[in-house]
Amino acid sequence: MVLHSTQDFESSQMTAPARELARRQSGKDEIVLLWHPEDDRVEVSVRDVTSDATFHIEIAPGNALDAFTHPYAYA
Repeated sequence: MVLHSTQDFESSQMTAPARELARRQSGKDEIVLLWHPEDDRVEVSVRDVTSDATFHIEIAPGNALDAFTHPYAYA
C-alpha cells in the first residue's frame, strides 16, 4: 500500500495519463478504478474525502472489479 497526497496523485496523472473505468462513493471514501493503457496496468485509488488521504493499489486485471468493490481487502 502506498500513501499519496492529492497533489502526488495529480502529478502522476499528468506524467502518465490513465483512463477512469469506474468511480463510486462509499461513506467517506471515493473509490476509482483506473487503467493505464501505456503499460496495461490496472489500479484502484481510494481517497478519504474528509482527510484527503489517498492510497493506490495495483491490481491484476482479473481482480479489478472485486478490488473496486472491496479495496480494503486488497490493501
